[in-house]
Amino acid sequence: MALVTAAVVALVLPGAAACGAGGDEPDAAPETATGTLEELAAKVACEPNIQTDAEEIRQANCRTGDGTYVLATFSTDRGQREWLNEANDYGGSYLVGRKWVAVGEEKVVTALRDRLGGEMEAGSSHHSGSGGGDGEGGGGHGGHAGRHGS
Repeated sequence: MALVTAAVVALVLPGAAACGAGGDEPDAAPETATGTLEELAAKVACEPNIQTDAEEIRQANCRTGDGTYVLATFSTDRGQREWLNEANDYGGSYLVGRKWVAVGEEKVVTALRDRLGGEMEAGSSHHSGSGGGDGEGGGGHGGHAGRHGS
């Protein structure tokens, strides 16, 4: 009897898994982009204004037709996760790829996702006001460079 049950499970599971894998999801993003800061910026037609150029992080302000945002690349996955954990306190919207992050207003980051792929993450703001502003409209995240870029 156990052998029959195993055979039925083996036949049913692949069909059930295929039901949700149609790929017809209307909000499906493209495959997550990879590359250097300049390569990622080129994919979204941005001329990056480099703010931090260190071994562990490169960060630039970008402005496109969708709005302004901060694009950062990291030398390690761990460095990226540590940066995101600290940045979470500032709120905002994050588009996260492998060793890169785009930070800005939700509508801007959502538009970038259509071209870069990646996963959306939202920070939890623990303060009120504009966050001090960074002069580039990047959601007040200009202060991250000082803590992560030295």
